[in-house]
Amino acid sequence: MVNDKAVLVGVDGSQASYKATWWAANYAKHAGLMLQIVCAYSLPSYAAVSFDSTYTSMGDDNAAHIDAQEILSKAKAIADEQGVEAQTLIVTGDPSSVFVELSRNYNLIVIGNRGKGGLAERLLGTTSSSLPAYAYCPIIVVPYTDDEGKTMHLNNTIKRVAVGIDASQWGLKALQIASDLSDDRGAELDVIDAVPGLQGVSDEDGVYDSYMEDLESMLAPVRQAHPDLKITKTIVPESAVSALTKASYDHDIVVVGSRGKGGFTGLLVGSTSQGLIQHAAGPVYVVPRKYVEAEKSRSDGAIEGIEGVKQVSVETADSSAAEAIESSIDPEHKA
Repeated sequence: MVNDKAVLVGVDGSQASYKATWWAANYAKHAGLMLQIVCAYSLPSYAAVSFDSTYTSMGDDNAAHIDAQEILSKAKAIADEQGVEAQTLIVTGDPSSVFVELSRNYNLIVIGNRGKGGLAERLLGTTSSSLPAYAYCPIIVVPYTDDEGKTMHLNNTIKRVAVGIDASQWGLKALQIASDLSDDRGAELDVIDAVPGLQGVSDEDGVYDSYMEDLESMLAPVRQAHPDLKITKTIVPESAVSALTKASYDHDIVVVGSRGKGGFTGLLVGSTSQGLIQHAAGPVYVVPRKYVEAEKSRSDGAIEGIEGVKQVSVETADSSAAEAIESSIDPEHKA
């Protein structure tokens, strides 16, 4: 069955993935969910590369497995520091493919962005760009640094939510998810409809009023389901990526629908220099097309049915190690 009691977060030993773990632990804590931490790796045919960028003998899975356990140990310590129950998993296989398969069995996966160097960059650096386009469940991508490489501060609570909306089924699903999340957390919801074609259009033409009426009709079910939710609605005459990137600077999370490979996703993940995921100053909650289309027919197979998944018990790293990591991943770290 789909695991609706846990949030899954991927780690690879990079600071970006540890920051994602910290954020996911807080998200799980506030949502009353447990955290499952997974480390996925594959051994290249030419040589096995360990997580600290050293080389081992050809096909030495044991060394990579030990590295994965050490990574999980540190990640579990971070979760423990946040007071969250965490399970640890190791999966062998191409990380991008592994996470797509795992997405069939979860309601939410969290991954880090902008991992730098060695195997970390090859693993989740790739996954953070490809997974939102192919996943079967929502994906939250947590940024590590800004465009200048400066480590960013993230809040451990959600008080302001922004959602990019259009009339597509994935846009409306993003609105539903954002409104549910906002209501659950007592947060404010900002609904943003980006219409680049309105640049230079005068308010006197009545075009804005027409778009606002359409937006209000899309909000009607939300107002009925969440009558006490504080909602702000905005029509923005610029691209969705530009508008939502700006919103990421003063909101705790940005929710957006994805049409899959091509289309709007081309704007989201098609370019590391242009996409919202690559430039956002906060977590981006992506609602994938496959999730929307297959919501009623989600996989009923247990996670154990996915080849290569092993639940492992790891010794939790010393709390001082967790504190050191948390201090390094956030300049304004607060326990």
